[in-house]
Amino acid sequence: MNFTILRTFTFYNITQHLLAKRRGGGRNRYTRREETTPQFRINDMIRVPEVRLVGDNLEEISGEIGTKLESGTVFDTRQVKGWGRDLGLDLVEISPNASPPVVRLTDYKKFLYEKKRKEKEIRNKAVKTVIKEVRFGPNTDDHDFEFKTRHARGFLEDGAKVKAYVHFRGRSIVFKDRGELLLLRFMKELEDLGAAEAMPKMEGRRMNVIISPKKSSKKSSKSKSDSDDDSND
Repeated sequence: MNFTILRTFTFYNITQHLLAKRRGGGRNRYTRREETTPQFRINDMIRVPEVRLVGDNLEEISGEIGTKLESGTVFDTRQVKGWGRDLGLDLVEISPNASPPVVRLTDYKKFLYEKKRKEKEIRNKAVKTVIKEVRFGPNTDDHDFEFKTRHARGFLEDGAKVKAYVHFRGRSIVFKDRGELLLLRFMKELEDLGAAEAMPKMEGRRMNVIISPKKSSKKSSKSKSDSDDDSND
């Protein structure tokens, strides 16, 4: 009786151990492999017979190895790897689909750092498009129209796009012509600061138009502000 219980218990433990190893061990092994896999092929991972060598450090490398190197020249891959080993540099494949692949001799960690830094700079310089909405009804009166137009001018002067729309509720959908005329008038009032990307069009129960600021709008607005400040002085 005790032997049967012991055998069952032992079998259960072995089974659980194997399952845990398969679940945990396998996942960890793949995770470690992913972490150590370079983003670019480097050194002995590059197995093509020839490569095209480029880089802004080739003049310095030329002085070290005693051979004049010109950017874009094709070399035997083993030869370039040898230069890298002698100088403590990595052979990094930067254009794998080129024929032959394009490579650089550089410090791989420094190469990745510079790449990330440049990507960050590009993201920071990217202009984020801001769209401000202005809502009208088909029966918007002149006072409300002028009030919202003034706000729209401010948005355009700040460099934002303006999306103006006329919302048709219930039976007011029959007054599409009024909505179109109102948006055309709106476009006309703002033509010194922005231009419509397209003519007003219906989307569901709304008629929309998007007005983009002219490149000189923000600059001219700032110039006008500076001029006003100077005159006040």
